[in-house]
Amino acid sequence: MAVPVAFFAVFFGYPVAAIVGRGLRAGSHWHLERLGQVLGDAGTLKVLWFTVWQAAASTALTLALALPAAWVFARLDFPGKRLLRAVVTVPFVLPTVVIGSAILALAGRGGALDAWFGLRLDTSVWAILLAHVVLNYAVVVRTVGGFWSQLDPRQEEAARMLGAGRFTAWRRVTLPALAPSVGAAALIVFLFTFTSFGVIQVLGGPRFATLEVEIYRQTASLLDLPTAAVLTLLQFVAVAALLAVHAWSLRKRETALRLLPAEHTARRPAGAGQWTVLCCVLAVILVLTVVPLLVLVQRAFDGPDGYGLTSFRDLAGQTDSATFVVAPVEAIGNSLAYAAVATAIALVVGGLAAAALTVTRKNGGASRAGRLVRGFDALLMLPLGTSAVTVGFGFLIALDEPPLDLRSTWILVPLAQALVGVPFVIRTMLPVLRAVDVRLREAAAVLGASPLRAWREVDFPLVRRALLVAAGFAFAVSLGEFGATVFIARPDMPTLPVAVARMLGRAGESNYGQAMALSTILMLVCTAVLFALERVRTDSQGEF
Repeated sequence: MAVPVAFFAVFFGYPVAAIVGRGLRAGSHWHLERLGQVLGDAGTLKVLWFTVWQAAASTALTLALALPAAWVFARLDFPGKRLLRAVVTVPFVLPTVVIGSAILALAGRGGALDAWFGLRLDTSVWAILLAHVVLNYAVVVRTVGGFWSQLDPRQEEAARMLGAGRFTAWRRVTLPALAPSVGAAALIVFLFTFTSFGVIQVLGGPRFATLEVEIYRQTASLLDLPTAAVLTLLQFVAVAALLAVHAWSLRKRETALRLLPAEHTARRPAGAGQWTVLCCVLAVILVLTVVPLLVLVQRAFDGPDGYGLTSFRDLAGQTDSATFVVAPVEAIGNSLAYAAVATAIALVVGGLAAAALTVTRKNGGASRAGRLVRGFDALLMLPLGTSAVTVGFGFLIALDEPPLDLRSTWILVPLAQALVGVPFVIRTMLPVLRAVDVRLREAAAVLGASPLRAWREVDFPLVRRALLVAAGFAFAVSLGEFGATVFIARPDMPTLPVAVARMLGRAGESNYGQAMALSTILMLVCTAVLFALERVRTDSQGEF
């Protein structure tokens, strides 16, 4: 427990506290009156209302479109299922600016919808909602679908044999069992959309701003740290409340039912109804996932002289920009190296945290220590919802003096990426570690095995596949981290998301083509990683 606590205290708590303190403290005095001024401002209330409204609408729309897909992946077995699940997950791990750009290319001026149907979304609320659905579709599919696949279908079949109709049996038997899982998925989607940044930056324009975007504007553009600090505290409180509810729903889900292996519940589609649902879900996935990704590829190959490899060749050219001083192609190697280091850090920190949470749950029960550790479990999810802008800017402010003078070093980037990867490692590892029978470890100890050997001979073979899945997810999300990295990535060592954002921010058809080319490369790498995960994954390994 000591290592995860120290890691989060130094590289999460300290930077966030530093940026908030810098904004609200002058010398030895705290200017708390600033809280009332900012919170009572009409502009702040407008931003808060839009943040909550668009998050609620995005969550409802995502659930409506993704729950049928969760049923398909849970109950039906069909060719290409693993590949399709990997494809569905690709947008989730891609940088939000890339997905925003894909939606803009699809539904903006001159996009496919404009060309075919004369329909343009441009910088509208509908474009934002669509992008959020594309990004978070996989959260519902994997979270709810993974749990649904382990529910015993014989309970619903028994209700139907007793005279209940199909819908009545589902409403009274399956839906109550699914409720904690659906609630957890809804909370995660609401959390991600509540803190949306890249999508709003690309599609929101000057009319729409979330708290995260407003924090960035106050920090980077207006240099108004007091206002940014108040908004950070407001977002922090909201996220902490959401995570507390999420932790409660997780405990309820883990103890509510006896689950079956997923392979025992999936069957080949039978009957016209199941085939119809499968075809409709495939059509939705095609529109929401495949089409935007294909738009990226199409724009990458569509150069000024027609289709070709011009944009990819231009990536190797040297740029004279003051903010991008290396060839864009170098961002590929930088991202892979950063992500590898971030994955190693996330595995160590997340693995130790998951092991500590497992041991305390088995030994602590309902004791005060057990409740404290469950609270720590919720706190470990905070980096997913806390302002990445605040964390990145906090790194620059807090980690610039000995003994933590890291501002000029490359390690800042993987440290920020690891903060995002650790929650995925924990959520993947926890269910598997909790399933390990403690009596096996005790038997090994009785036979003379040391704790290290007992872990190597007993625990590691059982959790090895989950560890690979955790590593893959940590690697993929590290590749796509943007909010904090945009502050701390050096101009001579950019990551792929930062390079894409900088290219999109520069005028010219060539820059746009190179941005799409880099996005395509990032998409292909993420797809390969996620497809590899599906080869080793089982449906009982964590939320994702």
